[in-house]
Amino acid sequence: MAAVTSTAAAQHLASHEIPRIPQALLERPTSLRSGVGTVHDGVTTATPEAQRFFDQGLAYIHSYVWIEAARSLNQAIRLDPELAAAHAVLSLVYVELNKPEESRTALATAQRLSSGRSLHDRRHVEVRALQSAAEQSPADASRLSAYRAALVQAVADFPRDVEFVILQGLATSPDPFERGQGTGADAVAYFERARQASPDHPGARHYLTHALENAGRIEQALAEAREYVRLAPEVPHAHHMLGHDLRRAGHVADAITEFEAADRLQRGYFARENIPASYDWHHHHNLDLLAQSYAYVGRMAKAEAAFRASFDLPSNLVTQLFDKREWPAFLRSRGRLDEALTAARVLIAHPHPLIQATGHIEAGFVLAARNAAPDAATSFNTALRMLRGNPEGAPLAADALLALQGELALRTAARDKGRATLEEVARRVRAKPGPDNWAQALFTLEAMARLARQVGDWELAERLARHMLEHDAGYAGSHYALGFVLDRVGDAAGARKAFAEAAARWAGADPALPELADARKRGGAR
Repeated sequence: MAAVTSTAAAQHLASHEIPRIPQALLERPTSLRSGVGTVHDGVTTATPEAQRFFDQGLAYIHSYVWIEAARSLNQAIRLDPELAAAHAVLSLVYVELNKPEESRTALATAQRLSSGRSLHDRRHVEVRALQSAAEQSPADASRLSAYRAALVQAVADFPRDVEFVILQGLATSPDPFERGQGTGADAVAYFERARQASPDHPGARHYLTHALENAGRIEQALAEAREYVRLAPEVPHAHHMLGHDLRRAGHVADAITEFEAADRLQRGYFARENIPASYDWHHHHNLDLLAQSYAYVGRMAKAEAAFRASFDLPSNLVTQLFDKREWPAFLRSRGRLDEALTAARVLIAHPHPLIQATGHIEAGFVLAARNAAPDAATSFNTALRMLRGNPEGAPLAADALLALQGELALRTAARDKGRATLEEVARRVRAKPGPDNWAQALFTLEAMARLARQVGDWELAERLARHMLEHDAGYAGSHYALGFVLDRVGDAAGARKAFAEAAARWAGADPALPELADARKRGGAR
C-alpha cells in the first residue's frame, strides 16, 4: 500500500467517517477455490470441510485478500462453530476490514472455546490475543515483547508450524499491526525458514518478497515474486507483487503487464461475486501503481485514466485517501492547474482532518504555481494547523507539507531556505524503503527539479537532476532534467546526448507527449 511513513499503524487510524464493508457480505457463503495458493495448518475439528475452508482463509490472509478470507473463515465456522482457531484468525481479518467491534467479539469467542482445544489451537488463540493487545497499545513495548515471547514458545512447541514461523518474521517489526509490507532484513531468515519448511507456501514467498525488497535485494525479491505468482496465479496481489519488483529492476513494460493482469483478475472477481470495487483496498492500490507505471513510460492518456479511476474510488483506508493526492499532482505536472485545484478541493471537503489537510497542501502547490504566494501560504498554514491537531496521521503528510514549505521559500526572497528545505525533502523521500516509496520519490524529485528550472535556480536544478539519475537512471525524465542543466552551463554536446537518451527511453510513450517531441528536437533527432 503507498506513500506511508508508519505503514501499518497509519492504516488503522480510527475514524467513524470511513465507510465500512457490510457484515452480510463478509458472512456470505463461499466455495473452495483453485489458484489462490495452498496452505494447511491442522486444527481441532471433526469436520474436514471446515478444515479446508480454514486453510483457504489462511491462504487469502497471506495474500491480503481480506474479504474472501473473512468469507472462508465464516464458512468454516458455519461448518464447525466450535473452531476456536478460525474465530481467532477472523479477529485479525476484521482488524484489516476496519471492524474493531467484530474483531473483539471474534477473539473473545476464540478464547471462550479454546479451553477444550488442543495445545496447538490454544497456542494460536493465545498468540492472537497477545498480538491484539499489542495492536491496541502500539506504544507499549512490553505488550509487543509479550507477543514475541509467546511466539518463541509456540515455535518451540510446534517447530514445524509454518504459521508461527511466519508470525515471528512479521513480529520483527516494531509495529504490531505489521502484515509484511514493512518487514526488512531482520525478517528474511524467518521467511526463508518458512519457505524451506514449506516451499509451496504462498505466504512464505510473499512475505520474503517484501522483506527482500525493503532490504534492497531486488533480484532475489524478483525471483520470490515469480514463485508467488506460480503458486497463486489467480490472486491479483501476486501479479501486483511481481509488478513491484519488475518495475524496481527497470523492467517497467513487463511491470505494466503484471499490474494489468492484476487489474483484470480484480475486475473479474468483482463481476462474479457482485462486490463493489470500492470495498477492496487492493484494487485501489493496484490502480495507483499502474497509473504511476504508465506515467513513467510516458503513456499519459492511460495514466490519466488510471489516476482518475483511483481518485474516484471511495476507500476505507486513510493511507489510500492520502494517496489520492497523486491525481492533483499528476494534473499539476501536466500544467492543468484549474483541474488540479478542483481535485484538491474534493480532498478539502472530505470529513477526515488528515485528508482535508492533504487537500490544503495540494491547493497550496497550485496557488504557488499561479504566483499567488499569500493564498498559498494560507493553505500551508491551514494544513499545518490541521496536522498538529491530528498527530497520529501527520507523518503521512509530513514530506508533502515540507515540500510545499520549500517551494514557497524558493519562490520568494528566502531562496537559500527553500533550497535547503527541498534538499531535505529529497533526502527523506529517497531514504524510504520499498518499491512504492521508491517510485513516488522519483516523481517528487522530478516535480522539484521542474520547479527549480521554472524559478531559475539552476544550482538546485542540477542537484535534483543528479538525485534523479542516482535514484533511477532508467527513467527518461532523469535524462530530460539533466539535459536542461547541461544546456544552461554551455555543455551543448552533453545536453544533446541527455535529450537524445530521454527520447530513446520514451520510445513507447504517447506520440503526442510534449516532452518526447521536445527531447527529440533538443537531442538533434530528425
